[in-house]
Amino acid sequence: RTVDEADVFAVHQEGGYFCVEVFFFRTGQNWGNRAYFPRADRSFDAAEVLGALLSQFYEDKPPPRLVLLSHAVPEAELLAQALSIKAGARVEISVPKRGEKKDLVAHALANAREALGRKLADTATQARLLQGLAERLALPGPPRRIEVYDNSHIQGTNAVGAMIVAGPEGFLKNQYRKFNIRSQALTPGDDYAMMREVLERRFKRLLAEGPPVAAGEQAAGEAVPRWPDLVVIDGGRGQLNAARATLAELGLPQVALLAVAKGPERDAGRETLFLPEREAIKLEP
Repeated sequence: RTVDEADVFAVHQEGGYFCVEVFFFRTGQNWGNRAYFPRADRSFDAAEVLGALLSQFYEDKPPPRLVLLSHAVPEAELLAQALSIKAGARVEISVPKRGEKKDLVAHALANAREALGRKLADTATQARLLQGLAERLALPGPPRRIEVYDNSHIQGTNAVGAMIVAGPEGFLKNQYRKFNIRSQALTPGDDYAMMREVLERRFKRLLAEGPPVAAGEQAAGEAVPRWPDLVVIDGGRGQLNAARATLAELGLPQVALLAVAKGPERDAGRETLFLPEREAIKLEP
């Protein structure tokens, strides 16, 4: 192999989605690869998306001497100069036309195509699941933001609440929140009071950021909606009623709620689902 030190970038575009596959070569060896799925407006073409990713890619890592690309990116010469300054040595950016370097890019491109195919299949499966969830729970449409709340404590002390968030493309880990329970008046181990405090703090903050937005309208101009289409809480009918009362006091009775009680032996698939003003339901395991 004649390529001693290089990063190989290849971008594939399909169905309004992009995948950039990056291979890392050091000391003449393949040090691995990684797929990135940048969010971009559908009006962007593959070269623009690749250029945007490349302009940020080396902010926290040293660039190699050679960067091979599948597409010619805007302002490649300027980018090469900036990377050369950062590296303290000449960095070359090129779109190879023949030979081994061209083969490396072709291999990366095949990987990008496969990775994006898997991503699109996962997204379609996720969309079907969310549609099924909406139908089963009688929601106005597939939820784009689901917030899930749970509380924990150690024999009544060190009480903590947690919120995780999911959307059409899976878990949104940068949206997760942890709540250290503050209330001094709380009886140790009072799960209802803990849930009330967590929901109150969360939704008061949301209200302070702006008025609630109806389900189905909240994605306008937002990559991830601020307001949840569905709130899932850990617990049974009692927790559900406590959550409903808390949201009603805040003037938010319209927030869709679901409580999930674990099954015997906490078996996944044996949970009971509690919904406001409806019979409890169990799904097929």
